[in-house]
Amino acid sequence: MSKGEVGWGILATGGIANAFTRDLVAHGHRVAAVGSRSTDNARTFAEKWGIERAHGSYDELVADPDVDVVYVATPHNFHAANAMAALDNGKHVLVEKAFTVNAAEARAVFELGRSKGLLVMEAMWTRFLPHMAYVRSVIERGLLGDVRSLHADHTQRLPSDPAHRLNNLDLAGGCLLDVGVYPLSFAHDILGAPVEITGRGTLRDTGVDLCVATVLRHQNDAISTSYSSMETRGPNTAVVLGTEGRIEIDSVWYSPARVTVKSVTGQELERFDEPVTGRGMQYQAAEAERLIVEGEVESPLMTHEQSIAVMATMDAVREEIGVRYPGE
Repeated sequence: MSKGEVGWGILATGGIANAFTRDLVAHGHRVAAVGSRSTDNARTFAEKWGIERAHGSYDELVADPDVDVVYVATPHNFHAANAMAALDNGKHVLVEKAFTVNAAEARAVFELGRSKGLLVMEAMWTRFLPHMAYVRSVIERGLLGDVRSLHADHTQRLPSDPAHRLNNLDLAGGCLLDVGVYPLSFAHDILGAPVEITGRGTLRDTGVDLCVATVLRHQNDAISTSYSSMETRGPNTAVVLGTEGRIEIDSVWYSPARVTVKSVTGQELERFDEPVTGRGMQYQAAEAERLIVEGEVESPLMTHEQSIAVMATMDAVREEIGVRYPGE
């Protein structure tokens, strides 16, 4: 099995599913089927992207023999159940971020995947982008000296309708799991899991978090800060500071973006500005397919341990700001 032979099943038909499928189709990946709770929605999605089979239920999708890997793109509170259903049917899974609603659910999904020898990977697509590989290489080459801090923001003006899933506590809505996960995952990637977590936030009347600020202390006393909001649109840039220099990532830092490396005096040392076709979600698909072909069950770029640690960090932040989802 190789690229073009791995059959993707798209579970759900919302905005992120459309974005991912667009990049799959444009870059030669095979989308075998789509599943929705609505037959009409599944057929409309299939016609839009030229997908052969449309299933009117998720159960039908995960049972489809031509599907090798299922992309889970439902609201957060359904991720664990949807992923487990796919794994129980012998399918590999790529699960949208935030991976689940909490660390306990994440552990359960990864344990099931390992027991079945199947790939389980979080779809934190930013980690797989070329400019992020470059950022890691700059640090590994020692151009920054000792990395001391990181800051990133992810701020958008998103729907305020109380009925929207983002504002629905029952659907694990809120700023943190949708947009805050990006800078927090970035901090974990560069600095490792935190040893101390501080979070502050503002809640909507519906009980979800509207904006969240975090300060994390990592190993060797490195500090990361983040600000995320679904009410205000900011610069959406990121910076990594070291004793010998800094990395500046232009807007929008979590998408394909220009990266500049500067010395402590502000002199430009290097620049990375390579174009990416599409949105860039094809890179996580390529990594998933590589791992499936090679018989691996986790990605070194987004390990099980890292996904669980990010969820645990968000659990701690939610506890500090007073957000608890039904059933927890």
